[in-house]
Amino acid sequence: MAPGKTIKAKIKKTLPVTGPQAPTVSELMHWYCMNTNTHGCRRIVVSRGRLRRFVWILLTLSAVGLILWQCAELIMSYYTASVSVTVQFQKLPFPAVTICNINPYKYSAMKEHLSELDKETKNALETLYGFSEGKSKVRRDADDWNATESKFLERIPLLKFEDLSKKTVTEIPSGNKRKIETSVFHQGSSMVNSGDPQDVVGFQLCDPNNSSDCAVYTFSSGVNAIQEWYKLHYMNIMAQIPLETKVNMGYSAEDLLLTCFFDGISCDTRNFTPFHHPLFGNCYTFNSGENGKVLTTSTGGSEYGLQVVLYIEEADYNPFLVTSTGAKIIVHDQHEYPFIEDIGTEIETATATSIGMHFTQSHKLSKPYSDCTETGTDIPVANLYNKSYSLQICLHSCFQRAMVDTCGCAQYAQPLPPGAEYCNYKKYPNWMYCYYKLHEKFVKEQLGCQQICKEACSFKEWTLTTSLAQWPSSVSEDWMLRILSWDKGQKINKMLNKTDLANLMVFYKDLNERFISENPANNIVILLSNFGGQLGLWMSCSVVCVIEIIEVFFIDSFFIIMRRYCQKAKKWWNDRKAAPPQVNAPAKEGHDNPVCIDEDLPTFNTALRLPLPQENHRPRTPPPNYSTLQLDAAFTDPLPDTLEGRSH
Repeated sequence: MAPGKTIKAKIKKTLPVTGPQAPTVSELMHWYCMNTNTHGCRRIVVSRGRLRRFVWILLTLSAVGLILWQCAELIMSYYTASVSVTVQFQKLPFPAVTICNINPYKYSAMKEHLSELDKETKNALETLYGFSEGKSKVRRDADDWNATESKFLERIPLLKFEDLSKKTVTEIPSGNKRKIETSVFHQGSSMVNSGDPQDVVGFQLCDPNNSSDCAVYTFSSGVNAIQEWYKLHYMNIMAQIPLETKVNMGYSAEDLLLTCFFDGISCDTRNFTPFHHPLFGNCYTFNSGENGKVLTTSTGGSEYGLQVVLYIEEADYNPFLVTSTGAKIIVHDQHEYPFIEDIGTEIETATATSIGMHFTQSHKLSKPYSDCTETGTDIPVANLYNKSYSLQICLHSCFQRAMVDTCGCAQYAQPLPPGAEYCNYKKYPNWMYCYYKLHEKFVKEQLGCQQICKEACSFKEWTLTTSLAQWPSSVSEDWMLRILSWDKGQKINKMLNKTDLANLMVFYKDLNERFISENPANNIVILLSNFGGQLGLWMSCSVVCVIEIIEVFFIDSFFIIMRRYCQKAKKWWNDRKAAPPQVNAPAKEGHDNPVCIDEDLPTFNTALRLPLPQENHRPRTPPPNYSTLQLDAAFTDPLPDTLEGRSH
């Protein structure tokens, strides 16, 4: 063998071999873990302690397993040649539809309770406008128009302004003229007054406990003034009638509903859930979801929605309470309260009303993105409606609570709070004046309700498109009315009139559901992704690398610092424990070496004054033995050179 090869073989035999030339698999794995660019494998080798090494093995194997699983999924998806076709038939939940007659109670059943109020209203109309009601309709019997005790007009007198600028008024029914010194509040009117703008009508409300504290409310139309005055007394009367009696005086489901179809299938009164509304009497909700089942529809168009024919019975309407004929409906979610007095849609008689719907779900982000509430539990207002939270529920509940706290009683048009009762001027004589004052503050946002109540973050909305058509047509009127009269024949014994009927259709125009949702522009996923991108771009770091950094720079560094502090504390404690107790330094003794103790040598007298040495004292230099200083001949025989010196 050549000398060079021999030397190379000896070097290989002496030095350790690593890398691909390693003699064993264990050494090869050790070399790989120490030199690979992956982070977890190196941490397995260099970690000290079984627990830490086990954790790194678990993390590394988990990462390898996730990689293999994702790669297998990608490969299988890549080589799959099948084609999937998905056909989805979308169904939308049909909303709840609440229907009320505009006239809350049958006038024939209410006459007994409203007779005195109606008489005074007729007297006021005759005094103001010089006419009396005729006898053209059956429901209006001959009444005694003679002047009677006007307790309603005395409590809230009607006023006719001769000169609004000078505040000169004529009282009804006395006819006395006087000048008022109180504040005048002009209420808006939807009616147009074509007469003299100075000739306005209003009424005066005063605090019974303070006659000088009054307010006059005027209206630009006598129609609105009479109706508002009538409604105040009407609510006062209705607040004293038991609920069961009011339900019996209202319209039953059999009275209101003539025909019903949903998705082309016949339905009846059993599909409607009744509830009593303070202002609209008996109302009926289709698809209320009361039994936990909500109807759905899978087809759009007017043929596949809700179709009902309503019997309005105009002849039994209250002439002073309502001035229009028809029904009122509202489309809402099953968990929402139907505020039909606020957002209801009116349905005309002798008309087919088609209402097409578009469904929209909206969701807003709560704090810190917006000032909305998820469930309303964070709003300090008790929900009086037993339905899911909404802004209207909060506002009405807040006003009702303020009404009870300020006036001592509850307003009739809203639910009763616990422990309260409805207002009537037998028990609460000043409630009307208090109500108007409080409502004025509410409208001006002085009660704080608008500041407390918030919008709901999630809500459903049905956008309605209404179209009208004459119904029934002139050519089909005869046979349709005959058939409907025959269907209704068990209840009435007369031919129906088309002005007593209303046709209603509620349906989805299409099944396109629109969902509006707010998403945060930045969240934890985006934040981690941005951090990962920056770390991977500039430092080639992964999740395992970040764990290594946390382990080395935080965990290991913390333990090293703590270990050093512990060692210092232990050393200090050991030194303190081993140190001898401190004693007074002993005085200098004469037996000590003067060279090591003091520069001046001790004298005989000072040496006598020194204290005796203590027992077990440290060894000192012993005093010299002067007898040893004598010179002895070391050699018995003198040396020759010494003898020679002596001879000289």
